[in-house]
Amino acid sequence: MKRESSVQRPDWQRQFEDLGFHFHSADGGYWDERVCFQLTTEEVDRLEAATDELHRLCMSAVGHVIAEGRMGELAIPAEFHDYVSHSWRAGEPSLYGRFDLCFDGSGEPKMLEYNADTPTSLIESAIAQWNWQQELHADCDQFNSLHEKLIERWREIASSLRLAGPMHFACVRDNIEDVGNLDYLRDTAMQAGIDARHIAVEEIGWDDARSTFVDMEERPITMLFKLYPWEWMMRESFGPHLLAGKTRLIEPAWKSVLSNKGILAILWELFPGHPNLLPAYFEPQRLGADYVRKPLYSREGENVTIHAGGATRHSLGTYGAEGYVYQAHAPLPNFGGGYVVMGSWIVGDTAAGVCLREDASPITRNTSRFVPHYFI
Repeated sequence: MKRESSVQRPDWQRQFEDLGFHFHSADGGYWDERVCFQLTTEEVDRLEAATDELHRLCMSAVGHVIAEGRMGELAIPAEFHDYVSHSWRAGEPSLYGRFDLCFDGSGEPKMLEYNADTPTSLIESAIAQWNWQQELHADCDQFNSLHEKLIERWREIASSLRLAGPMHFACVRDNIEDVGNLDYLRDTAMQAGIDARHIAVEEIGWDDARSTFVDMEERPITMLFKLYPWEWMMRESFGPHLLAGKTRLIEPAWKSVLSNKGILAILWELFPGHPNLLPAYFEPQRLGADYVRKPLYSREGENVTIHAGGATRHSLGTYGAEGYVYQAHAPLPNFGGGYVVMGSWIVGDTAAGVCLREDASPITRNTSRFVPHYFI
């Protein structure tokens, strides 16, 4: 695994905008192709195996949490416990997720967290870096089968649910990154033959007479893909209407167990010493002086605190009231351009590729730079 200087293509912005990747320059330069990472086939094999294994562990952990009644430890509201349990026992299908890993090319990849409910960085992972690799490293390869696997997974979901009508796709109206990711997912669903219709979260209504969610034309929403967190939905005024069960959702409610960082402690409890896990607990005393404190519901690195080497680093945010989990500190690799997090995608039950993010801070945030990769 090496970080290399790379040639910046003169028309990369136009190419990306033609592909629907419109937020490439957000936050002063989100996409960065002045550098890239080179991986080896052996490293890719190790990442793929670790991702499949972590997915297996996580599915086992969901079953354990539900069977043992431990959702309260994850701050999931009590009125939703039966709803989440039914979602799991009914086998409601999941589309995708992204593990964040600590990996420098040596040893085993270590799981930092699992973005299981609303992972983004999707269009840049699936399309933008593939476009870059095909132009600059066409004689090599890339660990990236996201596009093909997403289309195939949509076909599987449509078949398992016997989907006959439209599927609505929702996110917050004014978030350019979420809209870009949602539009890409709608495109993959349409390529799978699904009637995929966009709706903003703010436009979803409730029809009291019919006890159903409706779109702007008063049509019932029977199937909804939402790029909107379960922990927000459960606590908003319309949340109790979800319990009526007339709208099926992707990601399903059982993903609220995995998107919660408390799952890190439960995974370590169930699989202590596993080579792809870091020690994690609901209290810090068992970790010594070096550890990372993470709110159960933190997103984009908010309210994360790193205690390491006698120093403390903290990020601001709005999380923490829900409780914390404490994880052993795993120093992120730094190849000279910043701290690197490896994102590894799962689609359905299968590893589907990786993406790399760099930041001057060891706490990865939504402003961290996206750097493409290839492998030889």
